[in-house]
Amino acid sequence: MASLVEHDGRRYIYLKGAPDRLLARSQPEYDAELTVDSICTYGTENIHNEFWESAIDDLSAQGLRVLAGAVKEVPADTNSITTDDVDAGGFAFVGFYGIIDPPREEAIDTIATLHNAGIRIEMTTGDHAGTATAIGHQMGIGQGTTAITGAEIEDASDDELREVARDHDIFARTSPAHKLRLVRALQVNGEVVSMTGDGVNDAPSLKRADVGVAMGIKGTEATKDAADVVLADDNFATIGRAVHMGRTIYDNLVKSITFMLPTNGAQGLVVFVAVLFGLTLPLTPVQVLWVNTITAVTLSLALAFEPSEPDVMNRPPRKPGGSILPRESLIRIAYVSLLIGGATIGVFLWSRDQGMDVAVSRTLAVNTIVVAQMFFLLASRFTRTSSLRKELFTTNPISWGAFVLMGLLQVAFVYLPFMNSAFASQAVDIRGWLLPVAIGIVIFLVIEVEKAFQHRARSKS
Repeated sequence: MASLVEHDGRRYIYLKGAPDRLLARSQPEYDAELTVDSICTYGTENIHNEFWESAIDDLSAQGLRVLAGAVKEVPADTNSITTDDVDAGGFAFVGFYGIIDPPREEAIDTIATLHNAGIRIEMTTGDHAGTATAIGHQMGIGQGTTAITGAEIEDASDDELREVARDHDIFARTSPAHKLRLVRALQVNGEVVSMTGDGVNDAPSLKRADVGVAMGIKGTEATKDAADVVLADDNFATIGRAVHMGRTIYDNLVKSITFMLPTNGAQGLVVFVAVLFGLTLPLTPVQVLWVNTITAVTLSLALAFEPSEPDVMNRPPRKPGGSILPRESLIRIAYVSLLIGGATIGVFLWSRDQGMDVAVSRTLAVNTIVVAQMFFLLASRFTRTSSLRKELFTTNPISWGAFVLMGLLQVAFVYLPFMNSAFASQAVDIRGWLLPVAIGIVIFLVIEVEKAFQHRARSKS
């Protein structure tokens, strides 16, 4: 940054910026009395060259941002400064100073959390390589490595840059073109890249990244237009919270799908087996409609309000382009459909063997599906960890409200006369509830055992 200053009738250009850039534009130096020492010139003959570089490295190693100052006298009639005035050199080097800009504690904590979640954090900055390395290490980025400079990125081929981007996390003295090349290299390596920025020059990289994140306060309009997400508070910790929220939403979506499909699968199995073997239909079409309706308006909605699971930020990221349902969910959908459908058929056939009326047998079958779904809801609230925990009772009261509501609706289905007329149901005795509850408990325990095996398999892998 340059400014024009008048002093004692003479005019000077005061220049502030990166030490190496200013030294390259400086010839004489000022001594302690601010008089020009014409003997010490910056270049091959500068006896202070090693001194300046060593001092810069010392300050940078402390994590200080180093800025230098230089001055040049210009004609007294100079009224403006151009880039040619700066590029022409001829400045007298004054010195430099270190500015402490410690990283926020929440940013350090967020980086650690994201690392646990399998997300790499790379830092690109225009700072000196030593400063970038020191700050990066303070924040937990690139431990055990040093910063790669923009000059090294410039000299690297595309294939070499792919290896550099894979093995290093700190990049210093980078230009917008360097950032764009890094984004491309990471994407060629198969990475899903999110880029943050606030300046106009960051717009190409934000546009190229899979998820561009702009600063809402300091960011320019061009940057915001190029980005996919705008941080209203310019706080890096907000990105960590967004990742946490996104994983929770995905989890709840998977839970809802995994919960809904076994209901349809079980009912389809019941009808298919009855038609295949020429049996009396255990469920009438209107009873199938009843089960689907009360399940949709009660239990499935409850899972949308489920809080995060304990390990949500300790999992690796999902592979892009894969199925929305993981393999564990597909397996669970298949065997739960078989369990609920098989139990429903079994209860219906058992009640018919006991000489019960077909309306009673069908009511028992509906009770079996509904109660099994209620216990399946309890097991579905935690997909990767056991549901036998206190959080089952202390979190998401909406799920318990839906649980009670569905129970009341089913009681109405069994005992209210107008419901009996509408759905061809009939009142049942205590056995009509104990048997479905027992089946629901068995299904709940089977799912818990399956979770335990899945958890053990993940631990070994």
